[in-house]
Amino acid sequence: TAHREIDLAFPEIYENTSGFLKIERNFLTKMTANGYIDSFRAKNGDVPNQYTWWSYRTGERARNEGWRIDYFFISEELEKHLKKAWIEQHVTGSDHCPIAIELDF
Repeated sequence: TAHREIDLAFPEIYENTSGFLKIERNFLTKMTANGYIDSFRAKNGDVPNQYTWWSYRTGERARNEGWRIDYFFISEELEKHLKKAWIEQHVTGSDHCPIAIELDF
């Protein structure tokens, strides 16, 4: 599920599509309201065009017209240890790309 409009290339087109349905996004909103933190947004803010999945069918990856649907949600207790969070968009071989976090204890 792409949580917010910034998490996919064309939110207005996909508002009635599984993966961006209101009920699905509300679930992620409840998670964050209950103390789970989207590590990528916590470290990078509302940086646009950061996606983790692209459809093979339409050549979306080459145009970077994707969805950010892969997450590391961490607890509030871990946030103080979150050093970095990033997306490895350059890594190919799948319709998803790797995501990573670095924790410092």
